[in-house]
Amino acid sequence: MKYKIGTKEKPLLLKTPPLSSEYTMHIDEKEGKEVLVCTVGKTVLNYDVRCLDDLHAMLKKHGDWMELGSADEQKPAKEGTVEA
Repeated sequence: MKYKIGTKEKPLLLKTPPLSSEYTMHIDEKEGKEVLVCTVGKTVLNYDVRCLDDLHAMLKKHGDWMELGSADEQKPAKEGTVEA
């Protein structure tokens, strides 16, 4: 799957659900593999780009919609959410 998420030079600009903060996403390469890069302030998170294919398959299995989830890091994620 080809992703239109942005590049390091021109990342996709997004807002958090309450629209109070901005963050960016782009596709890059790290150690020879494609990664999804999420930058929130000075924090940079890297994810295996295959997570997008996994999420797509999960959404299809659940009828194209499921709750994202928003558990505190110290609490378990709610069952049936993307987060879980």
